[in-house]
Amino acid sequence: MGLRAQDLTLIQRAALLSGQSEWETRRIVKAGIEPIVLSDGPNGIRRQTGSGDHLGLGASKPATCFPTAGTVANSWDPKETEKMGKALGEEARTLGVQVLLGPGINMKRNPLCGRNFEYYSEDPQLAGYLAAGFIRGIQSQGVSSCPKHFAVNSQELRRQASNSVIDERTMREIYMTAFEIAVKAARPWTLMTSYNMVNGVYAHENKHLLADILRGEWGYTGMVVSDWGGSNNIAASAAAGASLEMPAAGLASVREIMQAVESGELSEKDVTERAQEVLDLIGRTQPSGQRKDGFLTDRQIAEHHRIAREIAEKSIVLLKNEPGKDGVPVLPIRWGARLAVIGDMAQTARYQGSGSSKVNAARVDNLLDELSRREGITVSGYAQGYDRQGASHPELAAEAAALARRKDVDELIVCMGLDERSESEGLDRSTMQIPRAQVSMLEELKKAGKPIIIVLVSGSSVETDWLEGTQAAVYIGLSGQAGACAAANILMGDVNPSGHLAETWPLRYEDVPSAGNFPSAERDSVYREGPFIGYRYYSTAGIPVRYPFGYGLSYSTFEYNAIRADDDGVSVTVRNTSQVAGDTVAQMYVGRSQDTSGVLRAVRELKGFRRVHLEPGESKDIRFSFDGYTFRHFDTQTGSWQVESGAWDVWVGTDADTLPLHITHVVRGTVDPGVLPGQFGHYRGADIRHLTDGDVAYLLGHRQKKYDNHGVFQAEDIISSWSRSRSWVARMIVRILERRAAAVLRKTGSPDLNMLFTLNMPARAIAKMTHGMVSPQMVREGILDIPNKHFWRGIGHLVSGYAGNQIKNKQTHKEIEE
Repeated sequence: MGLRAQDLTLIQRAALLSGQSEWETRRIVKAGIEPIVLSDGPNGIRRQTGSGDHLGLGASKPATCFPTAGTVANSWDPKETEKMGKALGEEARTLGVQVLLGPGINMKRNPLCGRNFEYYSEDPQLAGYLAAGFIRGIQSQGVSSCPKHFAVNSQELRRQASNSVIDERTMREIYMTAFEIAVKAARPWTLMTSYNMVNGVYAHENKHLLADILRGEWGYTGMVVSDWGGSNNIAASAAAGASLEMPAAGLASVREIMQAVESGELSEKDVTERAQEVLDLIGRTQPSGQRKDGFLTDRQIAEHHRIAREIAEKSIVLLKNEPGKDGVPVLPIRWGARLAVIGDMAQTARYQGSGSSKVNAARVDNLLDELSRREGITVSGYAQGYDRQGASHPELAAEAAALARRKDVDELIVCMGLDERSESEGLDRSTMQIPRAQVSMLEELKKAGKPIIIVLVSGSSVETDWLEGTQAAVYIGLSGQAGACAAANILMGDVNPSGHLAETWPLRYEDVPSAGNFPSAERDSVYREGPFIGYRYYSTAGIPVRYPFGYGLSYSTFEYNAIRADDDGVSVTVRNTSQVAGDTVAQMYVGRSQDTSGVLRAVRELKGFRRVHLEPGESKDIRFSFDGYTFRHFDTQTGSWQVESGAWDVWVGTDADTLPLHITHVVRGTVDPGVLPGQFGHYRGADIRHLTDGDVAYLLGHRQKKYDNHGVFQAEDIISSWSRSRSWVARMIVRILERRAAAVLRKTGSPDLNMLFTLNMPARAIAKMTHGMVSPQMVREGILDIPNKHFWRGIGHLVSGYAGNQIKNKQTHKEIEE
């Protein structure tokens, strides 16, 4: 039997509820408790040495960089995410990591979220089952997975002090179902809360999220950890069901718990339960009390590079493949073709995002080298073509155009996409467009009149009107360290493309339902669009898109027919009608007409998917089983899940807009429809553009209250808001931080994540990120005096507070080890 929390003193139990360093839980020598290591790793282990940081800035051990979640999702294959998770779990053990902080399964509410590359999809069914596979793979190796960020986390701006205002039904059905599926199907040992508030309560101390839903309804018994610096009130968190605050809040948190128990604010039972959750995880991931802390072997590096390539191959999406002059599609590249390879990203691969998920890749392929070594084709030349940071350099485009016109060039392979600073933790994208310098170069290349094959690099959707006039396009996403080899295999036809988009690509950003209110620069981020995100909106409102959710071409062709339904599910027959073996992704959607439903709903929703391999001419029967998620909706009146009785539409096809098979199925539900025409206002038909305040109030069940600090800066106000302070010192602090961030961006082309984190950080987080040097009291009675125009008083409080805090810390540490 492992350690029991009740055998520890109360102060030792309290000490277990906060970390001791950037990555470690607390060591308690007297009780024989050794720390475990938590590390970033949604697409590769970021095992830092030394004190470390949580933003991906410091050095880390070499590890395999797999495709990001937003790219892996295009495989629509939980077996692939499980394979990736298993490899990551093995590397975590080798590198001395017990908890891997991933996967990210927040919904892609808006294409501009800077962290979309870390999230699977805009659909909770797809994200949930992909996450479950990932979790199972990691935990098969004795390492804990940690799905994140729970919950309703959709923007990077103000992420530590944003309030997600959302109606209960949308929250349950869209933003929490992926977590529900992952928790119930894979039972993760750890789960991470998000920085933001949800309807006015911080996620890490939100009893409704943690106690009522996660632990109550879903039966979760594992450890709940804060995002780094995301703990607000440790006593409230423990009472709500949160186990551990990270990274290193210092011993003031221990004293706060002790004081809360003494005052009756927090029960000793809650402290014991939370401490036991930490102890259970330590025992589960480090049963011997010993841990490895080594480096990857040559075997692991080679084997996992192969696995990363195979996953990337299944995740690459063929967007376009038009016939050439001979009437045959341009791809795969023909034997004997002479190619010009163009684009900076072809030579210097961009294969991952920026921020805490950034991996020190063990090795990295690039497209130019991969194509240059292939037999049967000739790379006649390479041109950089553009400045990857977006600066205008016409001479680069002219050099590329000159290469394209050469007589020894038959086709152009053009690698384009978003640069490193466009997709990062800590900031949101400003546009859906790729840099103008790249588009201008492409327009020059089109003048050569030769077939153009685009290799598109980005972690999330972009506007692609510039694809007009090109002949083929493959979307490789952020495909990890072996992505270039995978892309070359697709281009050459060694691998048949089979990826399908896990998010909708709109024609233009203005078509996105949340375009008018994202990201929110104010404290409240109101989810005005309700359940109508992604394809749910476009299909219901009748808005045309560039590429629909689920879209993906192949070198094979497939035929879907013979749909039939029974009480347990739907079956269809799929046949490969080509001479090329390939994979298709069959997708099942369900819906009800708004005229026959008493519930506001999208016209159709994904409720099942199957990836199927078929040899030439082969047919297979595919089965989609109905389950508890298929027809349900959350009824806010009763606070329960219900199913409407009556006729439901069921479609099967290859994407949200290509659904050749349809059948009507009668469901015996738990409630009658109870149609109330006109009750939904402009939400009926997803007329999001004309929503009134009354419509939104109806959806939310209340009128939204605006936050106002009345000119007095609180611990929850972010540092950048000090720019409005009457104190010139506070304003100067903000200007210095902003100028430094801008200078680093100009110099390196990459965002200064430290500065961005600080600017978006609420003052309260200072006490959680300084290893105990600053206490919550010092924030309240010292730091906050600065923006509130009491500079000298604040300095005095800080000096005296620091001395007193050090004395208290020594005493607390002594009591823990007694």
